[in-house]
Amino acid sequence: MSEERLAQARAWLRQDPDPATRDELAGLITRAAAADEAAVAELDDRFRTRLAFGTAGLRGELGAGSNRMNRVLVAQAAAGFAAYLREKANGGTPTVVIGYDGRRNSRVFATDSAELFAGAGLRAILLPRLLPTPVLAFAVRHLGADAGVMVTASHNPPNDNGYKVYLGGADQGSQIVAPADAEIAAHIQRVADAGPVTALPRATDYETAGEDVVEAYIAATAAVAPAPAGTTGMRWVYTAMHGVGWETLSRIVKDAGYPQPFVVDEQLTPDATFRTVSFPNPEEPGAMDLAFARARRVKADFILANDPDADRLAVAVPDEESPQGWRRLTGNEVGLLLGARAGKAAAGTPGASLACSLVSSPGLGAVAAHHGLDFHETLTGFKWISRAPGIVFGFEEALGYLVNPETVRDKDGVSAAVAILGLAAEARDRGATLTDLLDELGETYGHFASGQVSVRVDDLSIIGDVMLALRSLPPTQIAGRSIASAEDLLQAPQGQPSGDVLRYRLTDGSRVIVRPSGTEPKLKVYIDARAESAQGARDAVAELEAGVRTLLDERS
Repeated sequence: MSEERLAQARAWLRQDPDPATRDELAGLITRAAAADEAAVAELDDRFRTRLAFGTAGLRGELGAGSNRMNRVLVAQAAAGFAAYLREKANGGTPTVVIGYDGRRNSRVFATDSAELFAGAGLRAILLPRLLPTPVLAFAVRHLGADAGVMVTASHNPPNDNGYKVYLGGADQGSQIVAPADAEIAAHIQRVADAGPVTALPRATDYETAGEDVVEAYIAATAAVAPAPAGTTGMRWVYTAMHGVGWETLSRIVKDAGYPQPFVVDEQLTPDATFRTVSFPNPEEPGAMDLAFARARRVKADFILANDPDADRLAVAVPDEESPQGWRRLTGNEVGLLLGARAGKAAAGTPGASLACSLVSSPGLGAVAAHHGLDFHETLTGFKWISRAPGIVFGFEEALGYLVNPETVRDKDGVSAAVAILGLAAEARDRGATLTDLLDELGETYGHFASGQVSVRVDDLSIIGDVMLALRSLPPTQIAGRSIASAEDLLQAPQGQPSGDVLRYRLTDGSRVIVRPSGTEPKLKVYIDARAESAQGARDAVAELEAGVRTLLDERS
């Protein structure tokens, strides 16, 4: 163990206000100083770098050290963000709203931030209790704030937390993008270099928002799709995935006039341990098993599930061919259902547009063309989708949907749930189901199918090696289909989406996109096909998935 690393850790220990992480770090330092190899390696991992602040803010594992989420790192981030906001305020007093979910330390991090913002001379407004991320995004716009911070790690593992940043004003309450991320990061680094966080000014005269902010969000979201007549017999199941969605959604469902759902009791209230799931993400295998079981018992028509901070939505429908009798719809299927809904409502409106990330279904472009709307394909992330000109609806395949851009410029699993309830109720009025609506999409806009191959790694360098191999030795075919064109978005022309993404268009019209995940240690491959029938599109995707696995094996 180098003396420099030990000195770095001891300096961190002296400024840490959290007794839990202080004790943890003190023990680690003692063992590392005694040449315990495991402790030496752990200490090096915690201090050899800083958890990077980027366009997604901060997100990482809880624990002591500069490469973990903790009260020292959050204090540095809050003070740095405050300095950035003051710099941009031209002598005014910036207003920042802070929200938090039910994860470990979320309230602590939020309160620390409020005190530091107030101590820096900002007007700080703390939301009244743990609430969904979309409520914070709404509050930034509703209160005319200059910025917002949401303490959440969304659907990450239980021992993670994060710090998500929004900007008001011209940014309209969207998540930050470049160059703001680098400018904020530079301010944070200056705070970290200046000395211990114990020297930062704090104040307790921050405001706590009233219930009127939450009520305003509830009213705006209930108005997304008021219930038509005849919904009393609709049977549906809801799970909050141990998160914060239920309290808000249940009030909206009542106000909008829909029947209350049958709920998954074990997952209904916030639980930072996420005890019934191995991974609190509705996309993960097994995460919705309790919801499937509940739906079978009550003979439900469909299931809705939010992730823990309720910014994403999963939808499941009965399926006799599935082992559990239920199937979770893909994000693309739900995105096209909601996109068609928005397309019909905005048909022919000058300048109105639909938008999705470049890895989401190209079917949304067909929907936009059918209804005479503009279409925008963006980089992944709602920080980009929300900025599409004229947007009336946007989505990404990872269960994220923006259905109410006038009030929330971010993905919102609560308003998306209300929109799905509206579609289900309208279909029910004519004796149809959500599955029938999917079939109708194919008949109207063309038959699209999507698939994904996801490779989780322990060593992030593996992902870089595979991307380099694909660039150095480009494939000429996938699953026997020739590649018509290959694009490396690192070399994209100015003004076009640019990033670490490889996009292959095949001669049969299919598309394969390869990119590293932005939030998890995964390499993701997205597959899209269009055919004359729904089965033809599904068959093409299955063949391409097998071909992609072969290709990755060859390049790894």
